[in-house]
Amino acid sequence: MTDLIPFSEVAHLFEDFEHTAWRLETRRGYASDRAGDRFRAFLEGVPPEPEPDHPWNANVRTQTAAGKRFSRVRIVDDPPTDGQRFLMATAPAGVAAGEDIRCLPRADAVRLRLPTHDLWLFDSRILARFHHDADDVTLGVELTEEPAAVLAACQARDAAWHYALSVEECAARVRSTV
Repeated sequence: MTDLIPFSEVAHLFEDFEHTAWRLETRRGYASDRAGDRFRAFLEGVPPEPEPDHPWNANVRTQTAAGKRFSRVRIVDDPPTDGQRFLMATAPAGVAAGEDIRCLPRADAVRLRLPTHDLWLFDSRILARFHHDADDVTLGVELTEEPAAVLAACQARDAAWHYALSVEECAARVRSTV
């Protein structure tokens, strides 16, 4: 395996990118979410309160105001896991900040042969591949500008984006089946 670097060493990319930052979310949940009070409250039926002042949302507002674009596709199981439902419930705050968040059924992701790991693609030239353990803890990030890897991520982005639903439409479909 390639040497992994801590997330803190790539955090600057979320401000330094020039045009686009795109994420593919493949996990069924994240340990960092499960560790939080908001997640535990969500499991007890308390909808998550928006956090417009959260540093992530503040940065998205700053970057999108500068003409940059944040977007992501979340792969969602049928039925969605608690972690995926939580992400859908918290998505409106990201959308309000300026992020375009979409969902893709896992069956479509498999059919499209999308990567099975999380990634961020910056300006279609820098790829940050996230590595997680079996408990959904982020182990580190693999950063590359290797052309074949970046091209594969660009192709995955284009395929996923073509078939993805808006987070609002995805959430409405989930609500109609529960």
